[in-house]
Amino acid sequence: MLSGIDAKTVSRRLLADNPWWEDPGIDPTPDLPRTREYFPALFALARQRRVRRSVILMGSRRVGKTVMLLQLVRRLIQDGFPAGQIFYVPLGSPVYRGQPLEHLYRQDRRCGARDCSVVIFDEIQYLKDWEIHLKVLTDSYPACRFVASGSAGAALKRKSVESGAGRFTDLLLPPLAFAEYLSLRGLENEVVQSDASCGSGYRVLDMDGLNRHFVDYLNFGGYPESALDVGARRHAGRFLLRDAVGRVLLHDLPSLYGIQDVQELNRLLAYVAYRSGQAISPKNLAEYSAVAPDTVRRYLQYLAAAFLTVQVSRVDEAGKTFRRTRNFKVYLTNPSLRTALYGPLEQDDEDVERQAETAVISQWAHLPQFRNFRYARWGSAKSREVDLVRIRPETRQADWACEIKWPDEHVDEPRKTVGLLEFAQRNRLPEVCATTRTWFGRKRAGKVWVEYVPTALHCYATGRDEIRSLSSELAPLALEGQ
Repeated sequence: MLSGIDAKTVSRRLLADNPWWEDPGIDPTPDLPRTREYFPALFALARQRRVRRSVILMGSRRVGKTVMLLQLVRRLIQDGFPAGQIFYVPLGSPVYRGQPLEHLYRQDRRCGARDCSVVIFDEIQYLKDWEIHLKVLTDSYPACRFVASGSAGAALKRKSVESGAGRFTDLLLPPLAFAEYLSLRGLENEVVQSDASCGSGYRVLDMDGLNRHFVDYLNFGGYPESALDVGARRHAGRFLLRDAVGRVLLHDLPSLYGIQDVQELNRLLAYVAYRSGQAISPKNLAEYSAVAPDTVRRYLQYLAAAFLTVQVSRVDEAGKTFRRTRNFKVYLTNPSLRTALYGPLEQDDEDVERQAETAVISQWAHLPQFRNFRYARWGSAKSREVDLVRIRPETRQADWACEIKWPDEHVDEPRKTVGLLEFAQRNRLPEVCATTRTWFGRKRAGKVWVEYVPTALHCYATGRDEIRSLSSELAPLALEGQ
């Protein structure tokens, strides 16, 4: 027996982790009836049989992966799936450390190779060479469906791509989108509704309410726990720093990458969090942190690997990429991480605009098309800048641009968005976007139309459209599994 733990102990632990084997009527998530809007996607992938692939559910800590897996168990049993054929193993438990997946899978006779149909491995990054073990299981037991989760994002994705050999399907569970936040709290229908006649596809019913909830989202809304439990917000900073950030910095990243000085990484994250959305360079970060530029680059890769940050590269006024990347923007993938480090913001605080920009990026950051997004900056001392530019891969030309603002003043003062207008003219864009606090509509500036949309509505529409797109994409799989 590997790891020095006897088989009887492992069997007892498995029975404790799978109580539905003895009592199919038990609810593994009695206090969490609501599901995230990505749950139907997981359910569809877990049930489809046409393609022999295991599902890898990825995401940062505290976004609800374990809860979603247990909700998957509940839904399968409710739909009549035999409870004894659902096998759940939380690999973070010391009992399971160092044991091959197949050994665990065959440990209990009730879940033998022929009988088990859905096998769930939670926190699979705890197993060395997990991708090899999972690929063998996927190939060896075609009648079974394997689902795994993990928090070490880039490492999981890299290994699943390199070693999965067409055997894995990745599903990224991001922090809550603003649309999800409103839906989970039962607020969505009070402030916004679908309306095809509106430019964004949605009509605002209560602008003040939408902005009030948006600022709450900036402060507390990225994680389901703090979004749903108002009482938990009093301790949001503590639980986010301990679980969502602390365990990543102190355990996940050091164990994956052999980091020796965790305090250096911690200081870098604090620096980036306070300046989320500002242009930075490895040289400047190195001077601040007294760490070599190459080490800074590696640390930034590590933070991105843990889904804590995302980088946006720079282009010039013609939408052309620089040969050498000296500057880039780093954003938090979840705006509420700033609250954990520095405290909440009010609507009129100066830093709300940067947090709003971070929120816009966070709605896009996990989408495939985000790889085509850049920011533009050019000029000398008084540089021109555009916050968000989309480069079409086929032509390498800009086809969309957006300036992210919070106050409304720039609607009547075009000079405050002069960079956006110059970029549009230089790239022959007939229409561009600028966000506001409350104002929406279209205005013409020379040959360019500017579409103004409230930042909160932009975030809502981006998240809601993505969720609907994902549901539509996976609808055939859902029908197939019925």
